Amino acid sequence: MREDLLHFIWKYKKLQLVDLHTSKNESVAIFDAGLHNHLAGPDFFNAKLSIGRQLWAGNVEIHVKSSDWYAHQHDEDDRYDNVILHVVWSDDASVFRKDGSLIPTLELKNYIPKELLVRYQNLFDKKQKTFINCEKDVAQVDTFLFQNWLERLYFERLERKSEFVASLLMASKNDWEQVLFSLLLKNFGLQINGESFLSLSHALDLSIIRKLQFNISQLESVFFGLTHLLEDKSILDSYYVQLQNEYHYLRYKFDLNAVGVIKPEFFKVRPPNFPTIRLSQLANLYAIHQNLFDKIINSNTLKELYALFDVSASAYWNDHFTFGKTAEKSTKKLSKKFIDLLIINSILPLKFCYSRQLGKDANEDIIKIIAEIKTENNSIISNFKTQGVLAENAKDSQAILELYNEYCTKHKCLHCAVGNALLHGND
Repeated sequence: MREDLLHFIWKYKKLQLVDLHTSKNESVAIFDAGLHNHLAGPDFFNAKLSIGRQLWAGNVEIHVKSSDWYAHQHDEDDRYDNVILHVVWSDDASVFRKDGSLIPTLELKNYIPKELLVRYQNLFDKKQKTFINCEKDVAQVDTFLFQNWLERLYFERLERKSEFVASLLMASKNDWEQVLFSLLLKNFGLQINGESFLSLSHALDLSIIRKLQFNISQLESVFFGLTHLLEDKSILDSYYVQLQNEYHYLRYKFDLNAVGVIKPEFFKVRPPNFPTIRLSQLANLYAIHQNLFDKIINSNTLKELYALFDVSASAYWNDHFTFGKTAEKSTKKLSKKFIDLLIINSILPLKFCYSRQLGKDANEDIIKIIAEIKTENNSIISNFKTQGVLAENAKDSQAILELYNEYCTKHKCLHCAVGNALLHGND
């Protein structure tokens, strides 16, 4: 037996509601189960019920065993003095308030319908399940309910991403331009070089970028120099030497310090994602747009955002992926797929947080943009597709990732709309 099932049973009154009695044989009637509390303190606030002939209004605490009251040290916590009923699966100990008064206990094991327990056992039965607990039934959940759940999950994911934005905002002392720069760096670096690129933002103030953005060669030299990519003395390529010289001059001019900047990796990185290419593309993005933050905030359509990120690496990189080694000629332009990732992971969380700080609701605009982006392709999305759950756009795929990572893998089925629907059955 799990405590979250007991929470579910109490919250939705999935128990026999007539002829309820406490362990001391006092009759119990539930008028209001109370407000479910997910934070510290009793599990349900402001419940209304009668015990014996007495009407009560107060809090309800739920445990698998009565003795958990003492195991969790509730007997020493003032927040539990107003508990009017202790709801348990098994009553194995009498529980008292700090003033010595006995807390009535309702033992649930004899009041729960067998059908509910069977549905619960089926949900968590891991036999013949290879992916998620509800894999055999998830596609049968009401479409309207599931779509509403996905939209809520998308905003839950956006909320979690906004925590990182908030930390950047605090570190930058409310400089939204600096926050954008940090976000773009992290996401230009992708999974392997994200932390390396982010460390660059700690060493490079945006004021320096503003002074250099009209000279792309100087801007690139600072990006490459601070990330330790100009330290190979064996490379005699003229462009490389030029960047070395410019960085040497700018390092002293602006008192630049590369200590703490993590050198990016090339190993296990596909050539289009090499740090040389991505840093050059980012430098060109800032060279083209002098007020990038304002332009992003004022872009309310996907088309406008695609236009902002229509940039390429410098001409040198047309036939290079690394310094000094020529390659087949190709323009190193930001792909639509890569721009989609930037919008999903940088731009929309930024818009969400900035609008909220201004007291505005940008949810409708955000949904409009994310719903136009194609769905992501990965093993999680593919596995859900196999179970009959299709992601029609990036909003759905982001929501499904949130569902899998924050609910399915953590077995939080009773906090999930799908798990709730399956437990409710045809009730």
